[in-house]
Amino acid sequence: MPDKFTLQPLLDLANTRMDEITRQLGELIASERSDQQKLELLQRYRAEYGERFVEAARGGIGPDTMRNYGAFLTRIDEAIDAQQRIVEQARQHTTQGQQQWMAQRTKVRAFDTLSHRFQNEQARKATKQEQRTTDEHASRKFREKNENPA
Repeated sequence: MPDKFTLQPLLDLANTRMDEITRQLGELIASERSDQQKLELLQRYRAEYGERFVEAARGGIGPDTMRNYGAFLTRIDEAIDAQQRIVEQARQHTTQGQQQWMAQRTKVRAFDTLSHRFQNEQARKATKQEQRTTDEHASRKFREKNENPA
């Protein structure tokens, strides 16, 4: 009976961890995309509102309306700044997730390499044993033939 790969539980655990890290990385990437889309939406809204302000100013607006436009544009700019920070933080988290994924992939590959080496060694031993058995059988047949010439 062939020996068992003693590190198999660690390989299984590494693969399970790899699956979990892959799932988490997918969530981080999705979150980053969502945050980026929110930022782009705010930036488009800012551009549209800025154009409205320029058009309104060309048509002549009062000081209160100008202050209202200015205050609203300031709030949009603040929201854009806050969303840019969120996007940058999401990018950092995604980068960290990618690094974790690569480190885990390296571990899995190392255990997998050891497993393949073990399997190859087991196959080599089995082939060697089979050859030894075949040689012994042929030797026995040869001796029997030489001891009992017909």
